[in-house]
Amino acid sequence: MSAKTDSFVAGLMASRGNEQTCRARLEAAQRRAQECEPWLKAFVYRPDAYETGGAAAKPLAGVPIGVKDLMATKDMPTTYGSPIYAGFRPTEDAWIVDRIKAFGGVVFGKTVTTEFAWREPGPTVNPWNRLHTPGGSSSGSAAAVGAGIVPLAIGTQTVGSVIRPAAFCGVVGYKPSHGKVPSVGVHPLAPSLDHIGFFARTVEGAAVCHALFVDANPDAIADLNAWSEYFTVRRPSKMGVVRTPFWERVSDEQKANFEATLARLQASGATLVELDPFDSMPSMLDALQTILQVEAARAVGPAAAEHPDLISQHMRALTTAGAAVPAEKYAAALELQARMRNEYEAWIDGCDAIVTVPATGPAPEGLADTGDATFCAPWSLLGVPAVTVPSGRSQSGLPLGFQVLGRQGDDLQTLQTAAWIETVLG
Repeated sequence: MSAKTDSFVAGLMASRGNEQTCRARLEAAQRRAQECEPWLKAFVYRPDAYETGGAAAKPLAGVPIGVKDLMATKDMPTTYGSPIYAGFRPTEDAWIVDRIKAFGGVVFGKTVTTEFAWREPGPTVNPWNRLHTPGGSSSGSAAAVGAGIVPLAIGTQTVGSVIRPAAFCGVVGYKPSHGKVPSVGVHPLAPSLDHIGFFARTVEGAAVCHALFVDANPDAIADLNAWSEYFTVRRPSKMGVVRTPFWERVSDEQKANFEATLARLQASGATLVELDPFDSMPSMLDALQTILQVEAARAVGPAAAEHPDLISQHMRALTTAGAAVPAEKYAAALELQARMRNEYEAWIDGCDAIVTVPATGPAPEGLADTGDATFCAPWSLLGVPAVTVPSGRSQSGLPLGFQVLGRQGDDLQTLQTAAWIETVLG
């Protein structure tokens, strides 16, 4: 494993049992936040002081972590990105927040989310160019890692809300298989599609999140030997390339970056095969939209009806559409989702992973829209593991990404493949 991918776990090992090192790490994050937050606006709330006593003896050793403001925190406000919940404080932590604390991590603050994780943007800007969107809905989490404030952050993805902003902000995004991370205490948007995911500076950082929050295996980071046995870079023997029938939406820069990345992987020993599941894609996106509308109407509709003056046009349109969907159309969408999960296993058969783009290109200019999620949507419907790694820059200096997909439940292998891609790309 390269020095780059060694750095996160090696840093944890250096901090283990050392309260002074943990405090220094937290103070560095505070200084960076003070520098960036006046213009970045990644956090909706940060506490004035942090408690780190005893954290150094635990697996995360006082690591500061950004937590999306869709997740309940009993000691910090939780607004779900909506004025309806201004100042709201839950009585219990979300499962993921409880686990962060149990493993010695420090909730550095609540990161900005779009309204109930849908399209109404918050104030966060892209850390590489403040005139561009950071993506959404996990805007603040992606930007906070991209700006170097925190090494890890938690987000959610219903359509493209981890993978796309990670690509836009030049960081690693990891969406585990659907249901692998409990969503207790996380405000739902569409439970059949909602995933909890992670942002990190390297694939190794995302893999640490996998070890702790997916595998529940803190022994994997007990020391460097345990980690090297648990997480190894895995060169795939064969990868399937998927361009989808929406390839005309991809910018020339993203296409050129994708082809150059494929060439580098092939030169490093990977066999690439073109896959053509094009006929299924439009119906998959239609099914996702139906499920999203119906389940959002159930999850957010009551609040929207009670506070019509505090709901955005985006959310009003979504919940209104969902309330009008016939029951048989929703049932058919769920049936197609189940069927396509089986078909996906046939698509990927013989391949270690599938690769595609994470977005249409670099982050769009302007803050009114968070970008096109088309190239994340099919994989959110299927609930398969997805990782995006930085793969270069646009001519204007904005990050570009490369998306890696695995089999349902084969999350660790997908991360190992992504780590190999990361080493090839440097």
